[in-house]
Parts: sequence; C-alpha cells; structure tokens
Amino acid sequence: MRIDGSTMWITGASSGIGEAMAHVFSGMGARLVLSARRPDRLEEVRVQCADPGRHACVPLDLEAPDTIQAAVERVTSEVGAIDILVNNGGVSQRSLAMETSLEVDRRLMEINYFGTIALTKAVLPGMLERRRGHLVVVTSLMGKMASPMRSAYAASKHALHGFFDALRAEVHDQGVRVTLVAPGFIRTQISVNALTGDGSPTDKMDDAVAAGMPAHVCAKRVARAIERDRDEVVIAGREKIGVTIKAFSPALYNRIIRKVDVT
Repeated sequence: MRIDGSTMWITGASSGIGEAMAHVFSGMGARLVLSARRPDRLEEVRVQCADPGRHACVPLDLEAPDTIQAAVERVTSEVGAIDILVNNGGVSQRSLAMETSLEVDRRLMEINYFGTIALTKAVLPGMLERRRGHLVVVTSLMGKMASPMRSAYAASKHALHGFFDALRAEVHDQGVRVTLVAPGFIRTQISVNALTGDGSPTDKMDDAVAAGMPAHVCAKRVARAIERDRDEVVIAGREKIGVTIKAFSPALYNRIIRKVDVT
C-alpha cells in the first residue's frame, strides 16, 4: 500500500516514534489522524506536519477501552475510512519482576496489548468490508527476546507478536495486511516515561536510548516497510544481534543477557 494519498491513524503520536512518523508520513502525502492522551501536544505535532489542515487530532487513552469505539466512530464520521492503522502507543518498564506490583503488570498489558487489540478490532471490520487495509504494529525487540528489568513490558510485546501473527494469517485473503515493527534503541523519551515497580515514572534517560537511532530515521524505515508490505521488520543497531543469538543459541543468549547492563 502506498502512503501517498492514504489515510493513516497513528496512536502514540504526541512524541517519540509516533511524532516522527507523523512528520515523515505527512511529508509523503498521507492524511493523518493523530491520537494520544494529550490534546495540546497532539495539536503541536499536527501544525508541524506537512499540510497541517489535512490532518485531525483525536485524543485517545488506550488504558480506557470503553472509549475506543466512540473514538473510531468519530474518526469514521469526520475523516472517513482508515487505510493504514499504526498501533504505536505504549509504555515501557524499568523494574525487577519481584519488585513490580501486579497493578503495574496489568497496566502495561492494558495499554500495550489490550488497548492495541481493542482499537484494531474496532477498525478492522471496515477494512474487511472494503477488502483493503494495512495494520502496522510498533512492538519492540523485547517482543522477540527479553531482558531483566522489563518483564511485563516484554510480556506485553510478546503478546502483540502472537496476536498479530495469528491475525495476519486470518485476514490475508481478505485484502488486509499486517506489519510488525520491532525497534531497538531509538532516541526518544521511552526510558524517562517507563514505569517503575510502584507505577511511578523513572524520570531517567537510559544511556543506550540516548545513544540510539534518531526517531526520524526509524520512521523512514517504517515507511519503507509499509510500502514494501513487509510482514515484520527489525529496526535497530547492533543490539539486533541479540535476536539472532537467541534464535540459534538460546543458552548463549541467556548467559549474555544475565551480564548485560540493561539500565
């Protein structure tokens, strides 16, 4: 599916990879629906996009699933059919499993997993009816492997891979495509906003994230993956070698990950 001329809905669009995708996709000729929890920040992103008058802001809280259907109805009424849904909204974690409250575990799953699939299930019927659409899911390298301090985050991202791999097979013959995007260290505020064991944010930038790939570079690679109809793409620096090691030598991976500084 070409991005030029398409209508794209991006969640988590107020910062980070989502904001970068808004700039890149609008520059490629897409009409955008931008969603996140902060209306004021969404408006700032919209006016910085190419041809801002074409784009709409629809505040959305993935942690409030009862509001998702209303948001979809609003978008359908005000904007029309969605060609490409980019599920990008989410939150990370920085805490040991035994020091993380079950409430925080549930919150990560609610935002990263249940909120994402709820929105997908609300948008998907229209795509199936038109026999055309593309679901893009920004997960993480933690959806393909795991490390200490990210137990619930990795679990939520693994869950997304399982759900959307199954969905891809189910809807392929009905004209709907699914692309999983697994970023590594991208220079955003993800670690600053990550939840600790009691649910408070870390307010700390990880060294690896600070030295990571610029968000706009990641966004351009996402665009390329969409237009090439990729089933899955890993967007990362040298950290992506962990995926290969885990696939071919799980024991070696387990020895390495125990010793790596993951904060």
